[in-house]
Amino acid sequence: MSPEWNPGGSNTIAVVGAGTIGLGWAALFSAHGLEVRITDPRDDLASVVGDAMPLLAESMGRDPDQLLAGIEIADSLADAVSDADLVQENGPERLEFKQDLFADIARHAPPRAVLASSSSGIVASAIAEHLPDDVAGRLLIAHPFNPPQVVPLVEIVPGERTEERVTEAATAFYTALGKTPVRLRKEVPGFVANRLQSAVMREATHLVLEGVVRADELDTVMKSSLGGRYAAVGPFESFHLGGGPGGIRHMMRHLGAGMAERWKELGQPEPTPSDIALVVEQTEDAYGAGPDAYRTRARIRDRKQNAINTISQIEGD
Repeated sequence: MSPEWNPGGSNTIAVVGAGTIGLGWAALFSAHGLEVRITDPRDDLASVVGDAMPLLAESMGRDPDQLLAGIEIADSLADAVSDADLVQENGPERLEFKQDLFADIARHAPPRAVLASSSSGIVASAIAEHLPDDVAGRLLIAHPFNPPQVVPLVEIVPGERTEERVTEAATAFYTALGKTPVRLRKEVPGFVANRLQSAVMREATHLVLEGVVRADELDTVMKSSLGGRYAAVGPFESFHLGGGPGGIRHMMRHLGAGMAERWKELGQPEPTPSDIALVVEQTEDAYGAGPDAYRTRARIRDRKQNAINTISQIEGD
């Protein structure tokens, strides 16, 4: 990576993989005036991008034709990354696949390119294990939360050999896109957001399978309590405020032991096929299934998320 590389001046971004995350990234990059080249081995890539753009544009208050004008369908991986300033990889969540894919990307991308993976759980050091130092030095995790064009978070997770200037440049790049990058201080599988989500889903699944609540009722509990609270303050600040003037010291002194006991009671579900079918049935009964239901619910989700984002900006957090 050349020392003069400047994320503010980069304008060519390669998006590798056109699933939900890749399409969201492509829309966001295009919305900010970047030149986007997207690649995916599927034969119908152009129609997939075209079909997805109206909903993605709506979520950002943009014109879909303008977004499409900034996105080029690349015929091959080599064409997509050949002069990219940054590569945003969104391939399957399999270590060997990502290792091979990044080796291929490195063969065709310029030596200045930052190599960012949207991996939701595989750490950069594992992906870069067989890559030479000059390539591993430019590779890191830039994990968004879905949908990436709407939710602010990007977890920046450098690997053991990632160069500090690359981490800093990537952080500045995503910040310039209006994202909220959080740099993790240590590599851990699943990073932070997905580990928290997994913990919640574990207990949520347990409560549904135990017949305590239905899936939609649990969602109502979350939206009517913790969801709204955590949109305003995180778990630790919430505890700190919950203790009144005494803060978290007071809370821990009075509730810490009981909380630790409750942790021991949390469920450890091992869902059987029938258990999974039950959860799926309850969720689909509540929210529908298929493309039309997806578009309807996604619009509702995005409007709510944008409203939360606006409030957060007003509060300066």
